[in-house]
Amino acid sequence: MKKTALYSWHEQAGAKIIDFGGYLMPVQYSGIIAEHKAVREAVGLFDVSHMGNFYVRGVRAGEFLQYLTTNDLEKVSDGEAQYNLMLYTDGGIVDDLIIYRIDAETYFLIVNASNAMKDYAWIQKHIGAFEGVSLEDRTNELSLVALQGPMSGAILHKVFPDEDFNTLASFRFRKVYYNGTELLIARTGYTGEKGVEICLPNGAALALWSALMKAGDEYGIQPIGLGARDTLRLEMGYSLYGHEIDSTVNPLEARLKWVVKMEKGPFIGKEACRQVELSPRYAVAGFSLEGRALPRQHFKLYNSDRQEIGTVCSGTLSPTLQEPIGTCSILREYSRPGTHVMVEIRGTMHQGVIRGLPFVQR
Repeated sequence: MKKTALYSWHEQAGAKIIDFGGYLMPVQYSGIIAEHKAVREAVGLFDVSHMGNFYVRGVRAGEFLQYLTTNDLEKVSDGEAQYNLMLYTDGGIVDDLIIYRIDAETYFLIVNASNAMKDYAWIQKHIGAFEGVSLEDRTNELSLVALQGPMSGAILHKVFPDEDFNTLASFRFRKVYYNGTELLIARTGYTGEKGVEICLPNGAALALWSALMKAGDEYGIQPIGLGARDTLRLEMGYSLYGHEIDSTVNPLEARLKWVVKMEKGPFIGKEACRQVELSPRYAVAGFSLEGRALPRQHFKLYNSDRQEIGTVCSGTLSPTLQEPIGTCSILREYSRPGTHVMVEIRGTMHQGVIRGLPFVQR
């Protein structure tokens, strides 16, 4: 099992530790609901150093990534980031990722922890056709922390008084220095709240984490585990690999058509997407249930005639809405908000309704 550079801090803070993506990670500290509300109402700090970190370099690096991924990377300038997808030739999703353009010959990729080894092999498999392009795995050398919540700006100003992060737009990033160490601070996140994600060398992680926690004390900052990270992203309807998306799912049937730019040049999986585009069968939608029964992944959805029409992708009790919510992969004709459905939970049918995403407007 791997440990992040902040593992000892989590342990001393009394976090409940679990195995996630091959890492020992904090799932909660004070409790998922309390941590969730801290991020929505004030601010929270996440250790997400288990994510995979790759550099792709070379004169043809941009050309290679444009072929490897579905979004249009040619629209990204230096200092900008882009949400993207890698597909198999059959249209299934290898992974979702964020690509940061450092300069025309240098790109930084953040991929899912559980997919990092698979992603590295997939990228390496296709890089040979682009002479001079190299792939470097920096996962074991870099840490990633996320500061998320309405008060995140005030904390950043205290820790970096010479920087104006109010001018940092969504999916933009900036290089700054802390105690002489170069950091990459990006206006990205997985909660729907205003905040940043900070990438830095392992050796500098604890000092910065401690500084952010100290600066946030007056604002009610809390360390946040993976449990609240999941409930926060689900309220926003964000996809999680292994739930809403995986190797069997085409992005055009998973609310990710906006990430697939069919008008750009060739990319892996384009022809498979073209076929699905002509006649998509499924859609990913949100739903809520009456009562307090919790929907879980793989539970079945039915129509009023008790015909199976879909499966649950993710489910939880929304701390914000105080009702059971979830996402589902469902036949398109049943995906319109307001459609009544039933979810089978331990042999009992529970009434529900399809909801638009996100569940929570921020």
